[in-house]
Amino acid sequence: MNKNNIKMQIQYPNAYRDEAVVDDYHGQKVPDPYSWLEDPDSEKTQAFVNAQNQLTLPFLEDCPIREAFKARMTELYDYPKYSCPFKRGNRYFHFFNTGLQNQNVLYVQENLEAEPRVFLDPNTFSDDGTVALQGYAFSEDGEHLAYGVSASGSDWVEFRFLRVDGAVALEDRLERVKFSCMAWTHDGKGLFYNSYPEQEGKSDGTETSTNLNQKLYYHVLGTPQSQDVLCAEFPDQPKWMSGAEVSDDGRYVLLSIREGCDPVNRLWYCDLNTVTDGITGLLPWVKLIDNFDAEYEYVTNEGTVFTFKTNLDAPRYRLINVDFARPAPGQWKELIPQHDKDVLVFATCTYSSFLCVCYLHDVKSVLKMHQLASGEELKTFPLEVGSIVGFTGRKKDSEIFYYFTSFLSPAIIYHCDLTKTPLQPHIFREVQVKGFDPTEYQTTQVFYPSTDGTQIPMFIVHKKGLQLDSSHPAFLYGYGGFNISITPSYSVSRLIFVRHLGGVLAVANIRGGGEYGETWHKAGMLENKQNCFTDFQCAAEYLIKEGYTSANKLTINGGSNGGLLVGACVNQRPDLFGCAVAQVGVMDMLKFHKFTIGHAWTTDFGCSEIKEQFDWLIKYSPLHNIRIPEGDGVQYPAVLLLTGDHDDRVVPLHSLKYIATLQHMIGRWPGQSNPLFIYVDTKSGHGAGKPTSKVIQEVADTYAFIARSLDLHWID
Repeated sequence: MNKNNIKMQIQYPNAYRDEAVVDDYHGQKVPDPYSWLEDPDSEKTQAFVNAQNQLTLPFLEDCPIREAFKARMTELYDYPKYSCPFKRGNRYFHFFNTGLQNQNVLYVQENLEAEPRVFLDPNTFSDDGTVALQGYAFSEDGEHLAYGVSASGSDWVEFRFLRVDGAVALEDRLERVKFSCMAWTHDGKGLFYNSYPEQEGKSDGTETSTNLNQKLYYHVLGTPQSQDVLCAEFPDQPKWMSGAEVSDDGRYVLLSIREGCDPVNRLWYCDLNTVTDGITGLLPWVKLIDNFDAEYEYVTNEGTVFTFKTNLDAPRYRLINVDFARPAPGQWKELIPQHDKDVLVFATCTYSSFLCVCYLHDVKSVLKMHQLASGEELKTFPLEVGSIVGFTGRKKDSEIFYYFTSFLSPAIIYHCDLTKTPLQPHIFREVQVKGFDPTEYQTTQVFYPSTDGTQIPMFIVHKKGLQLDSSHPAFLYGYGGFNISITPSYSVSRLIFVRHLGGVLAVANIRGGGEYGETWHKAGMLENKQNCFTDFQCAAEYLIKEGYTSANKLTINGGSNGGLLVGACVNQRPDLFGCAVAQVGVMDMLKFHKFTIGHAWTTDFGCSEIKEQFDWLIKYSPLHNIRIPEGDGVQYPAVLLLTGDHDDRVVPLHSLKYIATLQHMIGRWPGQSNPLFIYVDTKSGHGAGKPTSKVIQEVADTYAFIARSLDLHWID
């Protein structure tokens, strides 16, 4: 036990328990005494949040390393941040942040040698940086820009428009926009977008009402939103969501329809040549794929022959050609077959006849060039061990840019001129962080067995020459869901943990993600969800067994679906961790589908309204599996939950109900001396668009909590 923790028990706020609230699931009675916390606007809920923050903040403020961490984070995060340049019309654009600006700024230049100038600065949207740019799309000729604006981290967006020449703001405004496409028709007259119908109550990101009946509209530039044309709706399928894309040649609109988060979609299309009077109503959609059996992602087309990335009969994805003139599945042709082991991540057509194809090989990016006509492989671009996180270059462009990052390298942006042979990429920009020497550290990838023998990859980062004597604090991160791959990325805060707290960073690529394609995803979803938690616990056991750390010095961390991971693992193996930080976690697995966009996650989790799926969910739901730990001297690790009052993706009620239950059941138990805290940030959402000032404060608080809980000291 930490000597810090041999102290009096913490007095947690008394939270009212409504013992009368009991839900019946298929004959099983499940109490929900804190269901009143589901109302974010009630005085009781706000009083609860205030009481929790007043308990947590003094604890954080008393952490000796909080200010040191914040100062070092501010110093090391102050490095220039660039995106890949991209060409629209005759101009080049890129995003740039001088270092500590709250939001990245969009710059324009006439050519790559010209002096960049500010084109759109989201830092002017608000004084405190909490209003962010959320999505943008240039018209085909590059003369107009549509862009989204989001406040306080909410998923709700307002679309605005600029004339590019002179950056002149237009009067058009589109509201009630959420999870939307932005697709201009090539004539530049307008764009397709998605919005939700008006609903009762507020829509500012603090509500919990469910998002249903999304529709596709066409907006004509210079007209009010009230005159926008309804192009697609699904009144019999309120959960369906759609996204329109205009083909490279401008002739077709492709409509991708999804029901949840699974990588499957219907694919409808409309030949705009048949819409002779312009877009005036529901489009005459041709239903090319009208089921949810597989995913079809548009790559490019030559006339009526369309190239799609698909997982049809290919869990690691392949490219196929479909001729709209002969659309029967028996006529489809394979262009690039599924790889034996690697996952095809994306394919982009560039310079009219090339395909740039990115693969994931054991969680490391590989970039290749293929011939569009034949699929023949032409080149593999040289890359270090890491991730491609940005790529620009379209069919009409004669050059590409790609952005490489890794655990120890923030950014290398490569440029390749496709008109020259042989194809030779060169470094366009490389970012170095002053005060950090990457040669002092090493990254290794290990493969450890899970309980069922499955080999799970994990990256481990630490100082060179580390003694494996179990003495080091470790920070273990995981996600494991929704087909999302967690690839190597640069994190200043984690490197400060390694450098100044003597730590070991570990990132486990557990099942449920997309690291090995759809097979890996399916092995960690629905009835297999427990595999995610088991894989993560085995990662912790591996780090302990190999001498990197010990259980009382190990912190686990995850956000969103990764917050669920942390909550479930803390309940199942409280003995295995010294500290746990869960951000914006999904904690109530019986009711998540009832709030905002939660219904879309039933594809990964299941739904408690179905008996068989309830039986899976009740076994691991973090809220419903909090128990007094067994074993001599075993207690819950120190727990910190973080959420935001404008998180309308995973609403804060998940974290509030979980902490109330945890403090009631574990916090009052004499065996518990480790703290169980929550911090609810204001004007903050699920994470997207978070200003730099909030990012820095959050990591300072997080690592201060870890350091105080585990009795870690700052190393200069």
